[in-house]
Amino acid sequence: MSGKISRRSFLSRSAAAVAAPLVLPASVLGRGGATAPSERITVAGIGIHGRGFDDLRWIIGHDDVQVLAICDIWKQQREVVKKFVDDHYGNSDCKMYRDIREFLVERPDIDAVLIATGDHWHAQASIRAMRAGKDVYTEKPSSMTIAEGVAVVETARRYGRVYQTGTQRLSEANHVFAIEMARTGRLGKVDTAYAHIAPWDAAKMSHEWKSAQEQPPQDEVDWDIWLGPSPWRPFNLEYVKGGWRGFYDFHTSCIGEWGAHTFAQAQAGLDAGDTSPVKYEYVDNDNGDGMVCTFSNGQKMVLSRGDKYWHGSCGERFDGERGWVGAADGYSAPEASSPELLVEYKKVVGEYVARTGRSLDHMRNFLDCVKSREQTVANPTVMHRSMSTVHAANICMWLGRDLRYDPVAEEFINDDEANRLRSRAQREPWVI
Repeated sequence: MSGKISRRSFLSRSAAAVAAPLVLPASVLGRGGATAPSERITVAGIGIHGRGFDDLRWIIGHDDVQVLAICDIWKQQREVVKKFVDDHYGNSDCKMYRDIREFLVERPDIDAVLIATGDHWHAQASIRAMRAGKDVYTEKPSSMTIAEGVAVVETARRYGRVYQTGTQRLSEANHVFAIEMARTGRLGKVDTAYAHIAPWDAAKMSHEWKSAQEQPPQDEVDWDIWLGPSPWRPFNLEYVKGGWRGFYDFHTSCIGEWGAHTFAQAQAGLDAGDTSPVKYEYVDNDNGDGMVCTFSNGQKMVLSRGDKYWHGSCGERFDGERGWVGAADGYSAPEASSPELLVEYKKVVGEYVARTGRSLDHMRNFLDCVKSREQTVANPTVMHRSMSTVHAANICMWLGRDLRYDPVAEEFINDDEANRLRSRAQREPWVI
């Protein structure tokens, strides 16, 4: 049989192909109640590992989102994320990038980014993404220093970007109830809030580094980009896999590990989301348990490790004239000093939703704000002020003495040594 095709045969076959119906899922066309492609928020992931995969599953589950790309310095992880995204959509469209700079230049079509790198990259990636016109959802702790927090706030304001830090308990009903009970006066005058800090590691972190391993090819693991603004250190794959906690170069200590969540929760209940404590009292231990942080109005926030005020993790509690109320992970309902304080649970949460218009789904709140351009619940100011408290508490522990802080000037009072620790040197070219 001849392998040649006549012109008439070719045209006949081509016409038939054009005439044949193209079968596409209704959701792709925006039918059946699905969001039309033109109305979807286009999203890319940056550094999606561990907890970041939970975030990816969370965001990709929303019908009005289309995940288009993954940027990661580790080829193995890039490919894992791409497969997950492609399998979800039934295509092969998810693009892979190694270098965040290349990704941000090449993808002006991306509306928002999901950042779940190691801690030392959260602010760096957020600022670069916002400068490139992206809205940002980033995991916490969202800054390594007070200066980084200032830079995030200023960048979001200058570029008009929507930003949400991953302190998701600010959007969970049990925590919202506890916060609103304190904030709205239902507990009477609140004198003390308690904030949970992580029960592992110490406040004083190691300044050493892991032993050197043979560095792989750049496309396999881009070690220079992984380090980013941090000091140069020998390559060790355990860092890339998540073994960076407890090291000063990359972590915010046991205080930042959970305090990034719980300080924001406590400060929200004290209606102090736009400020930080003015006094930090040193405690003679290695972790900050029992530190008292005092706000300008006299209200106190006590750092607590263990189960003195809750069971479960990442808890907050508020003590007022009429009793106390608190919540933590694993609670079926908030806990209180008396059952009477829990009677209005549904009313309190409902009033919060009606007043703010916010979803009790942290990711949904972010996506709604991407569309409306309103402030998220965990906006840059909320992130920065709670993280400033984290950093000031760490500095108090590092220096081993009480500190006084001016939250307006954002500097320690009459303490040059403490003020030098408000920032860290950044390695070129990763200076923001």
